[in-house]
Amino acid sequence: MRSTGATPAASDGRSINRDEVQHRARGVGAEGKVIVLLIVNISEDGLMARCEAPLDAGDLLGVQLPVVGGVEAQVRWALGGRIGCQFQPRIPPQRYAAVLAAMRTSGTPRA
Repeated sequence: MRSTGATPAASDGRSINRDEVQHRARGVGAEGKVIVLLIVNISEDGLMARCEAPLDAGDLLGVQLPVVGGVEAQVRWALGGRIGCQFQPRIPPQRYAAVLAAMRTSGTPRA
């Protein structure tokens, strides 16, 4: 495991490393409903977050991220107040490095 806090997602068949973060973000769900997210890990392909909103696999969210602004994400799974989302499209590697750096330097801003 890298010292950056990245964790492999091999246990569920994915080979993308996830970077651990604690970042509050704002999402927008169906009908413009604002959803507060606590992003706990992120990659170029998606994120895992804690959230109290009732979301289901297949739901689409707009998520505000540092550097890149609003990105579209599809909920792939939801379980016990956690969601896994896939970005559509993925964040390019150069932009992702800046997103991650901004999340880590900003601490946990209020959504």
